[in-house]
Amino acid sequence: MELLRKLEILADAAKYDASCASSGTEMRDSRDGKGLGSTAPGMGICHSYAPDGRCISLLKILLTNACNFDCLYCVNRASSNVPRARFTVDEVVKLTIDFYRRNYIEGLFLSSGIIRSPDYTMEQVVSVARKLREEHRFRGYIHLKTIPEADEALIAEAGRYADRLSINIETPLEDSLTKLAPEKDQRAIRRTMGRLRLKLDETAEAKKTVRRARPPRFAPAGQSTQMIVGADAANDRTILSTSANLYGAYKLKRVYYSAFSPIPDASRALPLQAPPLVREHRLYQADWLMRFYGFDAEEIVEETEGMLPLDIDPKLAWALRHRDRFPLDINTASREELLRVPGFGTRTVQRILATRRTTTIRFADLAQLNVIRNKALPFIVLSDHRPSPSLLDGASLRARLRPKPQQLGFGF
Repeated sequence: MELLRKLEILADAAKYDASCASSGTEMRDSRDGKGLGSTAPGMGICHSYAPDGRCISLLKILLTNACNFDCLYCVNRASSNVPRARFTVDEVVKLTIDFYRRNYIEGLFLSSGIIRSPDYTMEQVVSVARKLREEHRFRGYIHLKTIPEADEALIAEAGRYADRLSINIETPLEDSLTKLAPEKDQRAIRRTMGRLRLKLDETAEAKKTVRRARPPRFAPAGQSTQMIVGADAANDRTILSTSANLYGAYKLKRVYYSAFSPIPDASRALPLQAPPLVREHRLYQADWLMRFYGFDAEEIVEETEGMLPLDIDPKLAWALRHRDRFPLDINTASREELLRVPGFGTRTVQRILATRRTTTIRFADLAQLNVIRNKALPFIVLSDHRPSPSLLDGASLRARLRPKPQQLGFGF
C-alpha cells in the first residue's frame, strides 16, 4: 500500500481522539544547531486549533487501525468493516520529519490499535519516539498514547521520549466499559495512571533536590485522558464527578470530552444518534470551572437534574440558581466571589483586583477591564450602577441572557 494511502486511512482513524493538545511541556529549541524542531514560543509548538477547539498543530495518526479489541463504540474495532493499514516505525519517523520540514506540523500525536499484544504495540510506539529523539535529534512535541496492560518498563521508556502520555479511560462508569469494551479493564487503566503519577511526582521531587546531575526526563507535560460522552447513560453530573476524581487522584493535566459519533454497523447497545455537540462544549466549560474558578463538581450540576443546561453556560446557570448571593460589589468582593460572577474570566478578575487597589471601579471602566457587560451587569454593584431587584429576581433574566447560537463560546 502506498504511503499516502496509509496516511489517508490512519489520519482519518485517529480523528476521534480529542486528547491531543500540546500545552504544558518543557522549553526546548535547536538554536544550538544540534537538533531538529522546537517547543519554544515562536520556534516549535504553535497552538493552532480547529473551530471546535481541537489542536491541529500535530501530525495526528495511528500506527495501525488494525486491532485485536472489539470495543463497540470504536470504528476500528476488530469486527468493523473498514480499510486497514499499518505504518512501519520508519514510515512514521519519515512522515514526521518531512512534515515538520515543510512547516505543516510542530509535533507528533501517535496512537495505535492493539496488535499481537499490548507489549508489542507499546514497543512499536516507543520505537518511533526513540528514533525521532536519538537518531534525528527531534526536539518538537511528542504525545504518545500508552497501553495500560503494557510492561511498566515500556511505559517508563515512553515517558523518557514523550512530552505527554495519555491513557483513555473511555467511559465514566466501570460497568459501561465492561459492557462496551469487554477486553478493557478500567481498574488496569487507573493502575497505570497511578504509576504515571508516581513517576511524575518522583521526577518533580528530583528536580527540587538534585543540584548537580540533571534528573531523568519523564513526560514533562504530564498525562491526560479522554471520556466518550453520550455512548452510555452516564449523565453530566457523573461525568464531572469522575473528572474531579481523576484530577485529584492522578493529577491529570486535562480530561478531554469526545461526543459519541455513531459508526457503521453499530451494536444495538449504542445510541442511534450522537448527543448534541453543545453538550460536549458545556462539559468543557464546566471542567474549566473546576480547574480555574474554584467550583466543585457537585455544585455545578443540580443533583435532581443531573445534566448541564444546553442553552446557557454552567456558570450563568449556577448564578441564576444562587441569586441570593448577588448583586456583588466588585470594589469589595473577594477574588473567590468575583470568579463566580457571570461575564468575569480569570484575567478579568485579576485586572479588577489590580485596578481597585488604586481607584474605585466605575461603569465606564468595565470595557477596559474586558467585562462581558450584558452578562455581568445584573449581578454586580458599582459606585454608579446598581441593578434593579426586579431584573435580578425576574423570571425573564435567563431568557434575556441566553446567548444566540453564534455567540456560543468560553466567555464566562
